[in-house]
Amino acid sequence: MPAEYQVGILGGGQLARMSMIAAHQLGVKAITLDTDPQSPAAQVGPAIVGSISVAADIAKVMACCEYVTFENEFIPANTLREACELAGFDPERVTPRIDTLETIQDKLSQRNALIAAGVHSPRAVPAVNAAELGFPCVLKSRFGGYDGKGTRYARTESDYQAIMAEIDADGWLAEEFVAFKRELSVMVCAGETTSCFPAMVTEQTNHVCDLVYEVEDASVAERAVDVAFAAIRAVNGQGLFGVELFEHSDGSISVNEIAPRPHNSGHYTLDWGGTSQFEAHVLLTIGSFYGPRRGELTCMANLLGQEGAKDYLVALRELAKKHPEARMHWYGKAEAKPGRKMGHINVCGETNSVKWASDARVTFYKAWVNQ
Repeated sequence: MPAEYQVGILGGGQLARMSMIAAHQLGVKAITLDTDPQSPAAQVGPAIVGSISVAADIAKVMACCEYVTFENEFIPANTLREACELAGFDPERVTPRIDTLETIQDKLSQRNALIAAGVHSPRAVPAVNAAELGFPCVLKSRFGGYDGKGTRYARTESDYQAIMAEIDADGWLAEEFVAFKRELSVMVCAGETTSCFPAMVTEQTNHVCDLVYEVEDASVAERAVDVAFAAIRAVNGQGLFGVELFEHSDGSISVNEIAPRPHNSGHYTLDWGGTSQFEAHVLLTIGSFYGPRRGELTCMANLLGQEGAKDYLVALRELAKKHPEARMHWYGKAEAKPGRKMGHINVCGETNSVKWASDARVTFYKAWVNQ
């Protein structure tokens, strides 16, 4: 008998939600897995209640799906392998590959794979060997961690000793401190052929992506794409990947980290008029993607939870009234904790999209808090 669903998505957050919506638009039947029966993804499509950390729960998804993918890199690779055995599921139908996930989810093995392949990347060592790098250096949790969580800066050896007294050193790495000019990102689509979305600037505030807009210099964009492609080759990538990059003052590009999934820096594609990253994610998972259609220049502004946030709909009405050019995407999360990603705004425009998106966000925040 054919599988009930074509695609199973492990996870139920905003990335799964937007992937589910893309699947519906494509006519691809999809289902998600999350412990929350009212997860953002469960609000828009079928869902199984269970944990992405439990092989038996993942096996339930595999039992009813033809292909499986995930919305984050935190599922232990061995848990996925165990789930495949329980469900009699072909590991080749998991995208990205389990071996690739295993390399990426350990930031030290990811860094070593990049360096071994000759991809420009900061040198990294186990945290206990940080003295090999000298100070300052960056200490990172090898597993998990995002938006600055699990990252500490050791500016001096005394800083380092103080941090080491607070952490489990076996689970941390140390890497070279990089004085970069700005951060970039490229969404890479690795399928029958390798293609990508445009290189984007990703402005960060408190380690959280704030604004995303296209790289204006064609030569910088070309170099960023070349490095991003090399990074995905280094981890034997298949599927959709967000490659976070550093642009240096001398014009060179290095890899910060790889995300084997849709990425915050690709959310602008929902409204740019071309292929969305979520459409690409679904089609890559089922082996039917051959490159994105390009859209127009677009800026994305993240919407984060604010202290004192009140009725979202009041803020939405004010945004619609004052900024009809802004296109809203809300994630359906139950609680607007300060700093939590609650949604984003996209604005399309040849020259003013960054200003318009920033202004629209200010309008939304004021109306959200001052009710």
